[in-house]
Amino acid sequence: MKLGFFTAALPHLSLEECAEWGAANGFEAIEIACWPAGSGKERRYAGVCHIDVDTLTDARVSAIRDLMARTGLTISSLGYYPNNLHPDPEHRAQVNAHLKKVIDAAGKLGVGVVGTFIGRDQTKNVPANLEQFADVWPPLVRYAADRNVKIAIENCPMIFSYDEWPGGTNLAHSPAIWREMFRIIPDENFGLNLDPSHLVWQMIDYERAVYEFKDRLFHVHAKDMEINRDGLYSHGVMSTGMGWQIPRLPGLGEVRWDRFIAALYAVGYDFVLSIEHEDRKFEGTEELVKRGFLLARNVLRPYLV
Repeated sequence: MKLGFFTAALPHLSLEECAEWGAANGFEAIEIACWPAGSGKERRYAGVCHIDVDTLTDARVSAIRDLMARTGLTISSLGYYPNNLHPDPEHRAQVNAHLKKVIDAAGKLGVGVVGTFIGRDQTKNVPANLEQFADVWPPLVRYAADRNVKIAIENCPMIFSYDEWPGGTNLAHSPAIWREMFRIIPDENFGLNLDPSHLVWQMIDYERAVYEFKDRLFHVHAKDMEINRDGLYSHGVMSTGMGWQIPRLPGLGEVRWDRFIAALYAVGYDFVLSIEHEDRKFEGTEELVKRGFLLARNVLRPYLV
């Protein structure tokens, strides 16, 4: 299993700078943020563009391949995480179209995985959203399959702010919904980018999830989750995490990384564990962000062979 990191936390560095820093500091893989260039920061750790898929020339593809060869890094995934079921048809069409461009870029680069969100229309319930999913997503999955690319859906509910509450803006947050997703789209190139942190605060057993969905694990995010007990006391579970779920770096939260990684090994996952840095205690400066990545590296490295 390789140890990697997601470049979204380093928006002011170029792809070359991210790769060279990662290789120099013991990382073996890189997950590359691919939001539209110039789109701005839609939310924390979004809107970052380390590969501009709108202007990806053959020369740039060759340069990126050379960069990976020189640094010895594997590109684990191209990442673009919008609301692909956005209730505004025009916005939805825009993000679906950009997702296709990211898939095209992955095909050109020989990258086998694109990470994204299902999305969600917050004005509709889960069954209604699944109906929209069944309409919007099969063509996207087929588009990826035609380019030998797998779609890995991250399981973040996207409930971190009141404009996202109460339903969140990503449907794919629980095993019950995953089962329906895979019933509707059984395609072999459609699976999960599993992040255990999002299961912790929902009281979902992340080890059991690994075992049940072992055949759908295309990519894994390494992020931890702290439960603020005072916040939980004040707001309760009906707040759906608002006021008490705190994203942390691996080793600083509730996830038992030894047990989670043991489960990954047990089911035969042997790809990349990609550190996703969303820890407010290690942001604000480039130095702090890098220290956070190194802290997570030191926590996870002993478990990876």
